[in-house]
Amino acid sequence: MASGVAAGGAMRGGAVRGGVRPLLTEMGLLAVLFSFYKWGRTLIEHGPGQAMSNAHRLWGFERHWLPSEVGFQHWALGWDHTAFLANVYYVSVHFPGTALLLVWLYVRHRAAYARVRNELVVLTAAGLAVHMLFPLAPPRLAGIGAVDTMLTVGPSAYPAAADGIANQYAAMPSLHIGWAILVAVAVLRVSRSRWRWVVALHAPVTVFVVVVTANHYWTDGIVAALLLAGAMALVSITGRVRQSGGHAADAHEFRGSGRSRGGPAGREPRAARPVPAAGDGHGDRLHDRGGDREGPSGADAPARDDLVLA
Repeated sequence: MASGVAAGGAMRGGAVRGGVRPLLTEMGLLAVLFSFYKWGRTLIEHGPGQAMSNAHRLWGFERHWLPSEVGFQHWALGWDHTAFLANVYYVSVHFPGTALLLVWLYVRHRAAYARVRNELVVLTAAGLAVHMLFPLAPPRLAGIGAVDTMLTVGPSAYPAAADGIANQYAAMPSLHIGWAILVAVAVLRVSRSRWRWVVALHAPVTVFVVVVTANHYWTDGIVAALLLAGAMALVSITGRVRQSGGHAADAHEFRGSGRSRGGPAGREPRAARPVPAAGDGHGDRLHDRGGDREGPSGADAPARDDLVLA
């Protein structure tokens, strides 16, 4: 008995290690990816000259169709502690919130994890490309009258002036907003908990925060949302193509095996099997066991409320 208990414990330990190792691998790969992204932002810095010029052009373009970010910020800063709370949210929620989403999906909704991970990777790569093509000074550095709340109140996400791992002249697009929308969409997509709507508020709150802290323009968020829509479409199309390719390969293998489409070799097709006569009792028993019975228990039931908030 002792040996059986020990063997069972070893099997459970192996299963736990087998489940944790892929998660650690995924986390390591994502950490490498985002480190490369941060490093890449420092390589594409064009200096403040072009970024400031683009900021003034964008500011003039927005005034034809969007409300003023500066006016919105001044209104919001009329409330006590708004600047400090917005700074804290900007600094502390962006990366941890996205990482928590990925861990939650991997542990509780493994089938949805790869899709969201791929959408995040494509969105981030597209954002890096836009940073390269269109360097942009944020409102707080553009000289348009916005208050740099991170400098005046703190805490700040940029302790040094556009050096180290930070590039302050890469405001377009706002990946804060892009990632926040992805978090909201992913949670609404897979969860049935009523708390999913609370998590989804992360997206509009992030829009509020990045404007109040003068880190982004409205257009930065709009472009991020468009890039996310493109990333989702690309991942969806790629998944369908890959799935259809897999089905085609399976069909080719099936035809090459020489089996008929009626079923496995040696098995009689379902339609050719004798059906019991209506009056011999067999049909009634079959009806009782299968005709009035519903599908598997819980097959159509909605997913349970499994959204766990930290």
